[in-house]
Amino acid sequence: MFQRWFKRPKDTEPHFAPISPDQPVVAIGDIHGRYDLLKKIPEAKSGVQMVCLGDMIDRGEESAQVLRHMCKATNVITLMGNHEEMMLNFLQNPLDNGPRWLRNGGLQTLESFAVTGVSQTSTGEDLEGARDALFAAMGQDLLDWLTNLPKYWVSGNVVFLHAAADPSLPIEQQDNRTLLWGHKDFGRVARTDGMWVVHGHTIFDSPRINRGVVSIDTGAYATGKLTAATIHEGEVDFAYA
Repeated sequence: MFQRWFKRPKDTEPHFAPISPDQPVVAIGDIHGRYDLLKKIPEAKSGVQMVCLGDMIDRGEESAQVLRHMCKATNVITLMGNHEEMMLNFLQNPLDNGPRWLRNGGLQTLESFAVTGVSQTSTGEDLEGARDALFAAMGQDLLDWLTNLPKYWVSGNVVFLHAAADPSLPIEQQDNRTLLWGHKDFGRVARTDGMWVVHGHTIFDSPRINRGVVSIDTGAYATGKLTAATIHEGEVDFAYA
């Protein structure tokens, strides 16, 4: 069941205009393989845009199901997260990039694609074999979709991204590492361009709004709470599956 959590009013800092996307938007936090929770989120109503903030995979047990579902979903803008980047790096160079990914939930993703025979300490041919098996299990269409996921999306005075934005730079000048992995000043130093930022990546006990930043990763893979934020003129409405 999709449950109402609570409503937060607009940010009241004087240099921020009220949050104002071009149309109502439902943003989904980090799924991390929890297909069971994703299925509980209702489809967006007409005139409402749905956005997935990345980290669809790893840690949870159903990453393959999540990816296949999101790849086929209509009226959903899906953004890349750092875990999708780690998976793609593994596919490009399993020997150098495999150990890090496997330590951070990649094993569960491989298992969801029925790829076995590796562990966090695997090396050499075992990693290359797992890469080849994952290629085969994913198929070219899913791989192409994953490779071409955007890093951010803007609607009105709101930018949606996975991890963070450097508050000193315009959104279009952000580098990929910041967008996918974070920035030391994000959430600590307020932006001065009036842009709100909706993000995941950093886990909080409950969703929050602070200085123009809307944080919605509530650790679904561990807590069983997948947060969705409905953003419309002047307000953010939180709920969870």
